[in-house]
Amino acid sequence: MGRGGIVWFTGLPSAGKTTLARALVARLAPVRPVELLDGDDVRRFLSSGLSFSREDRDTNIARIAFVARMLARHGVLAIVAAISPYAAARDEAKQHSAREGHPFLEIFVHAPLAVAIARDVKGLYRRALAGEIAQFTGVSDPYEPPAAPALELRTDRESVAACEARLVELLRDVDLLS
Repeated sequence: MGRGGIVWFTGLPSAGKTTLARALVARLAPVRPVELLDGDDVRRFLSSGLSFSREDRDTNIARIAFVARMLARHGVLAIVAAISPYAAARDEAKQHSAREGHPFLEIFVHAPLAVAIARDVKGLYRRALAGEIAQFTGVSDPYEPPAAPALELRTDRESVAACEARLVELLRDVDLLS
């Protein structure tokens, strides 16, 4: 069995987290056990009763991190795509992972707010800016960028393919991809 680990994509809504996570999963699935934990899916199936308060967002991140650690324990590379706006919650997830001996790679998927707004196919930013959605990350609720991510991907400047190549290189460097 191979070495498990966690690749945690964080960034503003519509920054490109899910797009990059899906590309990475498609690339790695033929060569190693990998599983995608997408924030929208987790909200629907594991955290449906939670609000978007800071406390509930932290609970959501703790649930995702728990599932990711369970996967990593069994040699799976858990790919997480979740806004995870608060640094403290991400740091706690990273600390739990380290205590269990699993690599935790925090990937900052960086797109400026204007770019994320322009990409928003769901219309959520438009609604948040109009005051129809409270506690929306990047508009009425803060996003705290990672201070020292394992990798920062500028999706406003780099193609999906270029970002994917950088991710694969990082995984090779930390011995998560042979």
